[in-house]
Amino acid sequence: MQAFQTYSPSEISLHTTKKDCWLSIHGKVYDVTTFLEDHPGGEDVILHASASGDATQAFDDVGHSSTATSMMESYVIGTVEGYVSGIKPTSRHWLSKQEQPPPSYSFTDYLLPLLVLGIAFAAWYYLTFYSKAKA
Repeated sequence: MQAFQTYSPSEISLHTTKKDCWLSIHGKVYDVTTFLEDHPGGEDVILHASASGDATQAFDDVGHSSTATSMMESYVIGTVEGYVSGIKPTSRHWLSKQEQPPPSYSFTDYLLPLLVLGIAFAAWYYLTFYSKAKA
């Protein structure tokens, strides 16, 4: 296995232009400058991911093919300093899902819809049978 150079996140963040673009995905650093024009999603997608720091979440959300994943290996130039495998990224979206309490259901959650249904039925019954009799 090849020994890669280690790059700090601040050093990676200096490479976010069309002429010099690096990505950090799953703890590996990729120099994708030569791939920008060939990317099926367009170069802006990669440039945006590069500017946002760690592109792992953006890469995983798209659902790249196994071919795309194997192509990445030719662009690896190093690893991210201090990266620990297996730890989920701390994005706001992920945290907000974890902080929400599970829903609780009580008797009143069922009582209100039944009450509305009962009132609607009573109004229909009254308008159908009693108002015709009086008219």
